[in-house]
Amino acid sequence: MADGGRRQQRAYIGSFTAAGGRGVLTAAVDRDTGALTVLGAVDGVPDPSYLAVSPDRDLLYAVSETAQGAVAAYRLNAAEPELVGPPTRIGGSGPTHLTVFGGHVLTANYDSGSVSVLPVTPGGGLAGAASCVLRHQGSGPFTPRQQTPHAHQVQPDPTGRWAVSVDLGTDSVRVCALDGGTLTVHRETALRPGSGPRHLAFHPGGGHAYVLNELAPTVTVCRWDAAEGSLRPVAETAVLPGAPDGDAFPSGIAVSPDGRFVWAATRGQDVVSVLTADASGKSLRLVATVPCGGVWPRALTLDPSGRFLYAANERSGDVTWFVVDPDTGVPRRGGSVPAPAASCVVFG
Repeated sequence: MADGGRRQQRAYIGSFTAAGGRGVLTAAVDRDTGALTVLGAVDGVPDPSYLAVSPDRDLLYAVSETAQGAVAAYRLNAAEPELVGPPTRIGGSGPTHLTVFGGHVLTANYDSGSVSVLPVTPGGGLAGAASCVLRHQGSGPFTPRQQTPHAHQVQPDPTGRWAVSVDLGTDSVRVCALDGGTLTVHRETALRPGSGPRHLAFHPGGGHAYVLNELAPTVTVCRWDAAEGSLRPVAETAVLPGAPDGDAFPSGIAVSPDGRFVWAATRGQDVVSVLTADASGKSLRLVATVPCGGVWPRALTLDPSGRFLYAANERSGDVTWFVVDPDTGVPRRGGSVPAPAASCVVFG
């Protein structure tokens, strides 16, 4: 769609339909202010809690975070996303994250503690079944949450050679290789017992990765060696200024395009933390926390320009956008849009 000679920016918002969400919402993005305007919603699968856009921006994939576990593919057009075939079962339960990698869609399945591999057809749809389900093994010391594996995220490394999966239940990150349709573990990195790693984001320099820990709440800085496919913890930094009063469950993490700032959202405290990174990306320092603009920020997303930050506030049912100060990294609230049971924001 034309917009002054430019393709109009779109954002897509996932939600929990079981909690009143409308499915996948499409929103127009104001490039100057970051403001969102919801245009419509598509209810193709239950609980489309996490979304991913294909590299060519023609397709949108959504997990169905249910006991059965499935992925739906949508074709993106000028009106609204259009379902491409029926949802595909993934052979895992409770998928919380997905990514496009090596001609496949990979899902992190929290309940079953596994990663599924779904082949993508030439038209962008999904084949009839998973070609591989890689089951994690292990546990952690915090028995209420770590009796079994809980894969929470899977994503490519910056080189596109490795798939990296983060497991809250086993306090570890797995570096995996995809050969054809089969995913295998190349190396597993242990993090501090009981930290409960949830999501990982890479520094744009490619030499470090930041693992956000849900049970700590901290960020673990890791040295990343793409040639070896190895991840090595080197430091751990708190994302809150002191001992939290009440629940504190970090959820989303984002890194600025220039690598100077890292942001983390924490549910319960309902804040966005601002951390500064040194030139190498090895050292982080907490400098500020600001209200997330709602309740229970499940995900945090930086827009492609790096100027605006978005918090999907699940329990208050809205998405809040912030204008990022380019000098300090501190986000200033710009506004919000209703989005019942919001769970993530991605850009097309």
